[in-house]
Amino acid sequence: MRHLLATVIGKAVRGVAGLRGGGSAAPGLVAEKIDPQFLPRALANLPYGVVVVSGTNGKTTTTKMLVELLAAQGLTVFTNRSGSNFTRGVVASVLAEKGIAGKVNADVAVLELDEAHAVHFVKLVSPRTSLLLNVMRDQLDRFGEIEYTANLLAAIAAATTDTLVLNREDPRIRALAAKTQAKNVVYYGLSADLRRLFPTDDEMREAEVTAQGDGEHHQEHTSGDRPPNAAVTLTQQSGTSAAFEIAGKEFSTELKVNGLYNTFNAAAALATAQAILGDNAQPQPLIDALGTVEPAFGRGEALTVNGQPLELVLVKNPAGFRLALKSFPAADYATMIAINDNYADGRDMSWLWDVDFDSLGERGVQMVSGVRAADMALRLKYDGVAVTSLDEALPSALATFINGNPGQPKRIYTTYTAMLALRRELAKFTDVKAI
Repeated sequence: MRHLLATVIGKAVRGVAGLRGGGSAAPGLVAEKIDPQFLPRALANLPYGVVVVSGTNGKTTTTKMLVELLAAQGLTVFTNRSGSNFTRGVVASVLAEKGIAGKVNADVAVLELDEAHAVHFVKLVSPRTSLLLNVMRDQLDRFGEIEYTANLLAAIAAATTDTLVLNREDPRIRALAAKTQAKNVVYYGLSADLRRLFPTDDEMREAEVTAQGDGEHHQEHTSGDRPPNAAVTLTQQSGTSAAFEIAGKEFSTELKVNGLYNTFNAAAALATAQAILGDNAQPQPLIDALGTVEPAFGRGEALTVNGQPLELVLVKNPAGFRLALKSFPAADYATMIAINDNYADGRDMSWLWDVDFDSLGERGVQMVSGVRAADMALRLKYDGVAVTSLDEALPSALATFINGNPGQPKRIYTTYTAMLALRRELAKFTDVKAI
């Protein structure tokens, strides 16, 4: 009865708030208060269980890829599409489902979870499968030192019952194999030729200290730290083309998602889909499905404004921003950077000083906006990058950016809450998909 009451009232809150499929976790917060066991009841008896995706970078895109890979193989997949990766956001997504029973009617639940909130989630619901992506210095004002973040992910690993999927190239993630009681540990990885393109957090820090690298500094695996075999290995990457080695065979595809880092996320999604499907997994159908996946909102999302492409690129830490700048060359593009410091962005924006903005030097940045626009402009000045305009107000800044650069393709690098605000404003100029 408590679960039913929580469902009815939660749906009512959602209705009163005028929500349509996401955008707020408030209904979830109400439902959790009424029934603290709402989630385990709602997610019980799924044939393929619950899958958790967590890590510092790439959660949203990888989750979207995994959901679409599984759906293409005929599974009904429940996921937290609202973009809220806190526990109450998952509850809100359950409440958005049809029906009054408050039960998820699906074959599998694939959930993107914030590292800290995933710890609370796994105390309620043991994931059958978990995918752990990476550990980077991200929003340290929230989570503290990097080892603490690794310990949060270790709690997810410890709670996983069936299969743990790990990034072989991140030593802190690889070490989590010793923290789990899962029946199987599966890895995804990179070929030796691509390894230098994806530096770990420690490698980037070492490159900064020694001033010898541009983010490509890397360490080879030593004989005492021989890497385990990977179920899926990213072997080639060029633009949107990617090749993966699976069971000794190479499979190639063109990706619709943009960004160097998203090709590695694709390897993670492939490895996890195979682990979930088990004997039913066939590489070629998964590769075919991978080539159809569109970018997640704000993650290289491409819109058309006044006949020109406009790309939204989410940035939230040095590693992500560096890879974004490498993945999206500045030539021929007008560039805007929008930086907020709300809780979801992280309060401490000092990480901007760990990013090299030299690639923007030739064209400059046409607009800097957001709460921390002045900080961003100062950082660009120290790298010799000219800034044409600064306007903290996102609506007016976006209008000036669009109208002031006619006939040019455009790109906006943006933190999370600024991205949400910009998408609302962009709806005044073009069609924007609902989150």
